[in-house]
Amino acid sequence: MNSLTFRHEHRVCYAECTVGNHVYYGRYLDLLEEARGEFFRCLGRTLLEWQHAGLIFPVIEVRVRYKASARYDDKVTVELWVNQLEGVRLGFEYRLLCEDRLLAEASTAHVFTTTGEKPRRPPPDLCEMLRPYVRTLEAT
Repeated sequence: MNSLTFRHEHRVCYAECTVGNHVYYGRYLDLLEEARGEFFRCLGRTLLEWQHAGLIFPVIEVRVRYKASARYDDKVTVELWVNQLEGVRLGFEYRLLCEDRLLAEASTAHVFTTTGEKPRRPPPDLCEMLRPYVRTLEAT
């Protein structure tokens, strides 16, 4: 069974760029966050709605491998899928593209917690929403 890939479009604004007209490296984390937020919105509940329900997904690890620079006014496509959904762990993989050019590959690791930061298993309905986007090593 093939997993789904979520895609989010972002137009690079001038404030995200350095004097050399490339996106400042730390801004890529903002792009990952923006894509995750839109991903959850697409699933039917925003991150704030999950927070109000007592569930948050703090980031516990980030990895970014930069391949090429995005520049002002580029349209960046962030591809996102789930690479881990086990117990209290949630992981995402990302590819950032500008047209056919690979800009970066990234991953984020999260843990499901209460708003009081106590680890907890995700509710079954959230797991069902995420499951179509799970891509395992065997599937790639």
